[in-house]
Amino acid sequence: MSALPPERAEIDRLVSELEQAEAYEQRLRQLIVDVRDRLASGQHATALSMLNAALNDIDSATDVVTSRAGR
Repeated sequence: MSALPPERAEIDRLVSELEQAEAYEQRLRQLIVDVRDRLASGQHATALSMLNAALNDIDSATDVVTSRAGR
């Protein structure tokens, strides 16, 4: 059947998106741990800088949290 390859391609695409989203989540979780450590050690400016950088990354990564056109 010719329908199988497009289905497989869609499954592969979804698996890839899921893997990317999981990696993104892991990076955010690690950031939370790192910021908490900086705050606990009194490095407030460093923690704030890390959070600002994270916000910039989140703004740049809209494809991770929103659907693309045509989906």
